[in-house]
Amino acid sequence: MSDHRSEPAHRLPFGAEVVREPSGATHTRFRLWAPARSAVRVEWEYEGQPGVLDMTPAGEGWFEAQASCGAGARYRYRLEGELAVPDPASRFQPEDVHGPSEVVDPLAYRWQCRQWSGRAWEEMVIYELHVGALGGYANVARRLPHIAQLGATAIELMPLNDFAGHRNWGYDGVLPFAPDSAYGRPEDLKALIDRAHELGIAVLLDVVYNHFGPEGNYLSQYARAFFRDDVVTPWGPAIDFRRRQVREYFCENALYWLHEYRFDGLRLDAVHAIGDDGWLRELADRVHASIASRRQVHLVLEDERNTASLLQTHFDAQWNDDAHNTLHVLLTGEHEGYYRAYAHKPIAKLARVLSEGFVYQGEPSPIHDGAARGEPSAHLPPTAFVMFLQNHDQIGNRAFGERLRTLCAPQALLAATALLLLSPQIPLLFMEEEFGSTQPFLYFTDYGGELAQAVREGRRREFAKFSAFSDPERRARIPDPNAAQTFALSSPPTEEEPNGTGAASRANGAGDRAGWLHFYRSALAVRAKLIAPRLRDARALGATPLRTASGLDANALVARWRLGDGETLTLALSLTADTLPFDEQPEGMIIFETPPRTRDIVQANALPGFAFVAWITGDVNAFALGHDVRAPTPPRSDT
Repeated sequence: MSDHRSEPAHRLPFGAEVVREPSGATHTRFRLWAPARSAVRVEWEYEGQPGVLDMTPAGEGWFEAQASCGAGARYRYRLEGELAVPDPASRFQPEDVHGPSEVVDPLAYRWQCRQWSGRAWEEMVIYELHVGALGGYANVARRLPHIAQLGATAIELMPLNDFAGHRNWGYDGVLPFAPDSAYGRPEDLKALIDRAHELGIAVLLDVVYNHFGPEGNYLSQYARAFFRDDVVTPWGPAIDFRRRQVREYFCENALYWLHEYRFDGLRLDAVHAIGDDGWLRELADRVHASIASRRQVHLVLEDERNTASLLQTHFDAQWNDDAHNTLHVLLTGEHEGYYRAYAHKPIAKLARVLSEGFVYQGEPSPIHDGAARGEPSAHLPPTAFVMFLQNHDQIGNRAFGERLRTLCAPQALLAATALLLLSPQIPLLFMEEEFGSTQPFLYFTDYGGELAQAVREGRRREFAKFSAFSDPERRARIPDPNAAQTFALSSPPTEEEPNGTGAASRANGAGDRAGWLHFYRSALAVRAKLIAPRLRDARALGATPLRTASGLDANALVARWRLGDGETLTLALSLTADTLPFDEQPEGMIIFETPPRTRDIVQANALPGFAFVAWITGDVNAFALGHDVRAPTPPRSDT
């Protein structure tokens, strides 16, 4: 086994870099871009001894210094003898965003799972989670065996970059290179990733390149050129991606997470707010060029514009909001806010999602002032779309953070979940949904003073346009994002046993949790054996809404895909309580159904209410013959 210090490291061209001399001695090179300042000093404390150096101007706004300190030193940059600021490329902030940065040696951690090369995108079943709500890196690591047994093949961590306070979703980060100290140290994060790889789980990270949070961002104090003076966003002046230094800063951040921490991919938050598709392509090219041939790394977008052309060559997939929004309307009947764009003929929109990817492919959108939204997407493979019924946004951006379990009939949710887990689009789950959780996930922050008041009032003001919150007294009951209780309500008990046998499970019906878990495991076992291995080169063959006996459109459909080996996957879904005429006779083997005995009714030319059935035409191999691939009896409802 080779010495871990001989492993290659991704060296940052800025920030604090530990330099190791052949003699074994170490020092640290500091480099800061501060074009708005004429003088900068670096101040540090190392092994109990203070130090200070004037940094040398190096051209184009750069300042450099080399100091005789090593890993563990805490340092700040002093701007012209005035304000002391943390490093914008800080690798760790042990005292939060206003405190000193810490020098970190990226080679200090000894990786255990060195042969890991990733997982193919077609194998992905993504489990999104919030590290803080689950108790930090160590507690997430303890849950990994459960996640692996569930059938998830990847976890996706909500943003980790350092934010103000101890509680935050992560999208208010201000130091993109520093994993927040509230969750543990950098080596704890690496240990989590190591453990995931040992269990065959890929690890994806959500990164935010479109804005900085409202507290702790000092860039404007010494690098005003980082921001535009002609474009304002909801978060303040827009980041200026026209500048080479800005583009490099975020490109290096992506490379840093993928190489120094060995993440298996990145999900880029809200790229529509970046406003520079050229830079997005540049980023993807830089990432792909840096990855060894045997390693599999994936890039995923969140893009409200439905820019299908970005998925054709540069990015693996996009979060498919169209899929979620359409299914949410069908399940709940909600039609306000952005659901208004999906309220008309939602089953036809779901058919388009399954056959072509996006609903909006250039059509006018009623929630975008009638402007055209999207690009044609039918030519893309189904794996270019990440499908979900729930995620942090779609739960947490509700006033009371309700999960779908509390908003719709459980039988309907089971049928929609079967579609999610067995469609050729890539499924994404949100933590605890596999237990049929009814625990809310609320929007939470940890601000004080006037900022806390502004966030609290702004949150409640957002919901004034919804009919349910037209009453100011009801709006006043929306949880305060800054309250510690709001975070506590969103955090599953850390003592909970992942299999649903802990105290919270017994209080809320352990058998019910076990039933939901069995449903998820059963469907994902079928996906892993019969669908995922055939997804490369899969193509949609179309989806058709079903009709009632009187000829009216029903909230039900049949969808088909030609799989990579030439076999055909067919899914039939009903999200109505009524039994419908159904002339299809499944050919081949039925691989999943809910509720139980749906196949018997289908063979009598009817599709029962709230049903799902999937079959493959062709040789589905012997796996299905020896396994119960039918859904269990639906879990009881406590709603």
